[in-house]
Amino acid sequence: MELKPEQLVAQLGLDQATPPPLRPAYLIAGPEPLRVLEAADAVRAAARRQGIAEREVFEAEGNQREPDWNGLSASFRAPSLFASRRLVEVRLPSGKPGKEGAEVISDFCSDPPNDVVLMVTAGEWSKQHGGKWSEAIGRIGLIAVAWAVKPHELPDWIERRLRQHGLRADRDAVQNLADRVEGNLLAAAQEIDKLALLSDGSTLDSAKITALVADAARYDVFRLVDAAMNGSGAQVAHMLAGLRAEGEAVPALLGMVVMELQRAASLARVQAKGGNLVNEFKAQRIWDSKQPMYRRALQRHAAPRWDAFVAEAGRVDRIAKGRGRVGEEPTDAWLALERLLLAVAEPRAAKLLNVPLG
Repeated sequence: MELKPEQLVAQLGLDQATPPPLRPAYLIAGPEPLRVLEAADAVRAAARRQGIAEREVFEAEGNQREPDWNGLSASFRAPSLFASRRLVEVRLPSGKPGKEGAEVISDFCSDPPNDVVLMVTAGEWSKQHGGKWSEAIGRIGLIAVAWAVKPHELPDWIERRLRQHGLRADRDAVQNLADRVEGNLLAAAQEIDKLALLSDGSTLDSAKITALVADAARYDVFRLVDAAMNGSGAQVAHMLAGLRAEGEAVPALLGMVVMELQRAASLARVQAKGGNLVNEFKAQRIWDSKQPMYRRALQRHAAPRWDAFVAEAGRVDRIAKGRGRVGEEPTDAWLALERLLLAVAEPRAAKLLNVPLG
């Protein structure tokens, strides 16, 4: 049975004194990264609560396009080193494990070890992504799909999240916030977190939403990315300095940066092939008000450079996590991120990076 991520979280029983035992396997997938992330975090929290302290992660690294399936299979057969049970995570951004990966996952599900809980997460999902491997997970565990929240559903989603944070808002205030975030759940969640800190406990109206969000959003990552895509290099440098001074961490910013760069890369590839950009805007769920920004960005850089920007963001992530390769420059993650976003904003700044100049 396919669940919504929120239904999966409820079934984990994190608010219960005695939560139900974890299933042997979970599949959490879909195009809404926030809902996937929060459902996966809930599984991790449930695992910790049930005494599962050991965690292994398998994902594609370096030039690999897939996780190490042989290593995963060996891990399933090996006993836990430091704990009686462990959580094994498999991350599939494409949502497709391939023939070898599908066999490894199916074999696990046919006879799951007592000491392993498997969690597969995927950033893409459709009816074509599933197969015998996902059906096998469904037979022994749970599947949650985070479908995109439609524009008419967004106000209700925001209102529920406000209540979860102990906030009350009238309908105009909710619609105001929905209009500001333009369908971006990550942006909505961040704004609601800020409102929870700044609100005085009274019911929020539209004017209060505008005032509080404006006061709290001097240097947020969404406006940072917009500045880069709009070609405002000076604003990028200023916002990055503000974020760094406020104690933000580079990995916390990279999720949105990577998502926007991937969107632009996809649009650029369609444009390079003479495809229908309007249809791709719809496929990428880019609202009408955001489309001129992307069109301006596409005029500055060709498709190969956008792909190079995505790869460069991966390098920034490695540096930020202390996994930079020998000889990579710069070693300061903030400087690396600044160079990347300045290159996005200004074609002449691309010479700061090892990316195609054409």
